[in-house]
Amino acid sequence: MVLAVKTEAVLFDLDGTLIDSAPDLLAALDHVLAGLGLPPGDPAGLREHVSRGANGILAAGLADWHDRSEAERDRLRGGLLDHYEAHCWVRSAPFEGIEPLLDELAEQGIRLGIVTNKISRFAEPVLEGAGWSSRFGCLVTGDRVVRPKPDPEPVLAACRLLGVRPERSIFVGDDRRDVQSGAAAGTRTVVAAWGYLPAGEQSADWQADAVIDVPSALVELLGRPEAG
Repeated sequence: MVLAVKTEAVLFDLDGTLIDSAPDLLAALDHVLAGLGLPPGDPAGLREHVSRGANGILAAGLADWHDRSEAERDRLRGGLLDHYEAHCWVRSAPFEGIEPLLDELAEQGIRLGIVTNKISRFAEPVLEGAGWSSRFGCLVTGDRVVRPKPDPEPVLAACRLLGVRPERSIFVGDDRRDVQSGAAAGTRTVVAAWGYLPAGEQSADWQADAVIDVPSALVELLGRPEAG
């Protein structure tokens, strides 16, 4: 399959698409668990939850999360986020094949952007850790929009910042929200099947334009479309 319309920009989700941030996010969870006198969590079982924010990670790691008081949940959430902020680039790394993909897209003159629900406090240090502070033409974070994904607002904001039309753009992500956001904005959508896809969900049901198993497959999808 080739996405037939000429592509001027590729937008990416961050966690689970560009960056494998699970090791450092789950280390932050283990820090909270240790403070409660509990053993570390199971990385294999918790990995799919890391794209669901601090609340989702804590709910997956603590069976009694919803039974705790609001004040206690706030305290534990703050502890997790503070630990993650200080250790967000210890074991995190770009997924295999991402760096060559970004090089290839840049060589083709395709503009690159990031659309994430992660807030700037954490997204910017991650980009700095990856050495990507100047690699992307825009970074749209959850705290820079009124309505984050799955709303189309952040994708439309990224297109404006890059100076491209949504229909000439592709949004690549590993979550149903990415597909919903991109489709509502008018971009083509591609599922990154190497990411944190929830157990029991079939990405084929998300109605994306394509599902790819490795980053290099995106270049094949672009093909050699006619300009116009």
